[in-house]
Amino acid sequence: MNTDNNGRIKVLITDDHALFRTGVKTSLAHYSDIEFIGEAENGMQLLNLVKFLQPDVILLDIQMPILDGIATLPEVKKILPNAKIIMLTMNDDVSMISKLMEIGANSYLTKNSDSETIYEAIKTVYLKEFFFNEYTNKAMLSGLRNRRMIETNPAYDAELSDKEMQVLKLMCDEKSTKEIADIVDISPRTVEAIRDRLKMKTGAKSTAGLILYAVKHGIVEG
Repeated sequence: MNTDNNGRIKVLITDDHALFRTGVKTSLAHYSDIEFIGEAENGMQLLNLVKFLQPDVILLDIQMPILDGIATLPEVKKILPNAKIIMLTMNDDVSMISKLMEIGANSYLTKNSDSETIYEAIKTVYLKEFFFNEYTNKAMLSGLRNRRMIETNPAYDAELSDKEMQVLKLMCDEKSTKEIADIVDISPRTVEAIRDRLKMKTGAKSTAGLILYAVKHGIVEG
């Protein structure tokens, strides 16, 4: 977590419309615990900026010229694996949301979201990795219904230890790595190791994929 800016969450916004960027920054200006440290108008600019600015949270528009949000998302994760990314769009395309969360998005907001919702999303992804809303929940459940391959692929019926199961359930409860470590009485580093092991066992590519797995297999209720 890079809260060295007087303890504030460092946010970077990427959108090709200057008026939208200004509007978001202005509407969130009264929140003292976040700070906008930069802005970009396309994915290429963002990739150049993140190397130097090290934001905690990135607001990333999906539709942009030169390099759009879908292509930019995995590249940002390569540079800054711990950065939380909130995708912004005009549409609530369920199949798109599911795909984006699979490749590393931490939340998904429509551009008509009010400032309170955007602020809540920034805070929540920073503290707990994911911010779920009606769009993300619908997308994840839809993704489950469409994943017939999981049902017929025995590789996805992973044998999980009690501790792995406990960590997975806590992840689904949106607990942070530190909270999980405290509850299970292990180190945060061990939590990360278990999370990596869970991904390997279940075939999930992301934490969102692990949550999909847990819902599909009845480990938690969807």
